[in-house]
Amino acid sequence: MTTKPDTIKISTQEKEEISATRADLYVTVKGTSIVSGSEAMKKAKEVNQLVEALTSFGVGNEAIFLQGVHLETASGAVLKSSSAMYRLKIRCNDLNQFAGMLEIISSQKNASVDRVEWKYDEDEARWRLLNSALAKSKTKAETVATALGVKVLGVYDFIENALDEEPPIRFQSQALATRSASVEQSGLGMDIQHTKTIQVRLDVWYRVSVF
Repeated sequence: MTTKPDTIKISTQEKEEISATRADLYVTVKGTSIVSGSEAMKKAKEVNQLVEALTSFGVGNEAIFLQGVHLETASGAVLKSSSAMYRLKIRCNDLNQFAGMLEIISSQKNASVDRVEWKYDEDEARWRLLNSALAKSKTKAETVATALGVKVLGVYDFIENALDEEPPIRFQSQALATRSASVEQSGLGMDIQHTKTIQVRLDVWYRVSVF
């Protein structure tokens, strides 16, 4: 049976607030005609109007994706009067365009934003937090060991936990409802901001000499 060596447990936590770098907007467009496949972007009038407005604003065609088409019927049968709900994903790679894109979408009578998914470049920040937490853990372990009259011999166990924390949702615009946005409207302007806090927590058990 292996006997656990003498250890001291050191816990450290580092956190940093980072800003979103891009976003995906999930949009529903109600169409009066039924078109499937890529042709929907051109032949479904309401979808085409939105696509043309966005591309005129500077959004590339490659940033607009048709994700699905839902057929709406009153009687269960496909009739000439049947309509379709087109589900689009629109990628915003430049958040300077985000407010303008929202205004374009909300100005379309048959379009609404279902949700917004914010995207972050967080790998660099996570490595920075990890390195900082490791340095603090080592320094703290040496300080505690000295106070206890023992020496740090090495690491017995190590656990890392990464946590994300996003602010509450507050999002107001015509027929828009998202899970993670904050909007303030002033005159013709719209200020869009979104951040989240990332955290790294370490629990490290250091092997020490006999107490």
